[in-house]
Amino acid sequence: MREPARPLRLGMVGGGRDAFIGSVHRTAARLDNTFVLVAGALSSTPEKALASAEDLGLARGYASWEAMLEGEAALRPSERIEAVSIVTPNHMHYPVAKAFAQAGFHVICDKPLVHTREQAAELTRIVAETGIVFGVTYNYSGYPMVKEARRLVADGVIGKVRKAIVEYNQGWLATRLEASGENKQSEWRTDPARSGSGGAIGDIGSHAENLVATITGLELEAVCAELTTFVEGRRLDDDANLLLRFKGGARGILTASQIEVGEENDLRIRVYGETGSLTWHQEDPNRLVHKTLEGPTQLLTRGNGYLGSAAAAASRLPAGHPEAFLEAFANVYAGIADAIHGDPNADYPTVVDGARGVAFIETTVESANSDRKWTPFRFPDS
Repeated sequence: MREPARPLRLGMVGGGRDAFIGSVHRTAARLDNTFVLVAGALSSTPEKALASAEDLGLARGYASWEAMLEGEAALRPSERIEAVSIVTPNHMHYPVAKAFAQAGFHVICDKPLVHTREQAAELTRIVAETGIVFGVTYNYSGYPMVKEARRLVADGVIGKVRKAIVEYNQGWLATRLEASGENKQSEWRTDPARSGSGGAIGDIGSHAENLVATITGLELEAVCAELTTFVEGRRLDDDANLLLRFKGGARGILTASQIEVGEENDLRIRVYGETGSLTWHQEDPNRLVHKTLEGPTQLLTRGNGYLGSAAAAASRLPAGHPEAFLEAFANVYAGIADAIHGDPNADYPTVVDGARGVAFIETTVESANSDRKWTPFRFPDS
């Protein structure tokens, strides 16, 4: 449990009425009193934006994000927002993040960061020039047992990593839900103009990529990908199967699917080293399985004294009291708050992680559209 600090003034773009992820972000931001929401432009429709702000009792509701940027910048530093949280559909991430970052506001952005490598490189450059804190909400990185898996790999407990297998299995788009007119999430997530070039690979495959990178620290070298659209009439992929090559010789398998009937939010990872392995499952997030060459299988659980400092800091309750999705999300927000308060050891996904995720999506789409067996991975700044 971290020491309390002054809550930071937060603004939000997107996340108004009928938006699923907005309420998740708001809950995460206030769970540890790290942020207090004081302003928002919560919808692309001015009337809905103002009504949504009134629903939440916000001190300052704005009809548009441009009006919010102008209005907040005009306030005294002691009154204006200190950070903005961007929870819009993907196509709005770049213009909003760029404008607020250039104005000197800290930025918290949902994933995937932006649509293209060029946009990602531009945001990375702005962050370096301005010195702002820029966090990307890869929320699964916030789980205590993910942090513990990262520590065990870094400490060499399983030896040099040879292979990583990560799966993200969902079934909610097994039918053409986006054509029903009744599900806003499915509509924009399957629309290339708003979602980007990747469907399932961009929506949930980006989480899988980040989980591998977070736990193993491996650097991607090349991708061999197959993207499939199983549902007739859908414009983006709904199933992805990838082979991965990492620098140093490790190999990987990544699958991401949203048409697997009966699956809910089945994100899981297995990491195999020379002397041991680790297994973590998001639907049972408080447990981490550690296997060795000759010793017994160990079941590590959240909230116990034998865990490392990062896992301990990410826990709020004693062992046996489940902590899950919202708490992990809150850990990301808390890490960003730590960075804004000047903690050099703050633990959170940065703009660089977001940029790598964008490059991963683009490389995967390029590979799937190519006749080549392997497509080299190219980071946005190269």
